Amino acid sequence: MHPRSLLIEFLQNELAVPADAIAVAMKHPEHSVAPLHMILWQYGLVSVDQLNRIFDWLSDQMG
Repeated sequence: MHPRSLLIEFLQNELAVPADAIAVAMKHPEHSVAPLHMILWQYGLVSVDQLNRIFDWLSDQMG
C-alpha cells in the first residue's frame, strides 16, 4: 500500500479525521509542497494532540 494511503487510513481509522477534511487538505494548493498532516493542522482540521500522534505514527513507519 502507498505510504500516503496508509497515512490516510491512520487519519480516518485511528484519529477519526473526516474524509471531507482530508479531501479539502489534499485539494489545497500547498499540498504539493507541504505534508498532508501539516496542512490539516494548519487549518485546524486536527488538534496538536492528534498531530503528535501522527508524528509518532510516522516515526514508527520509518522505524
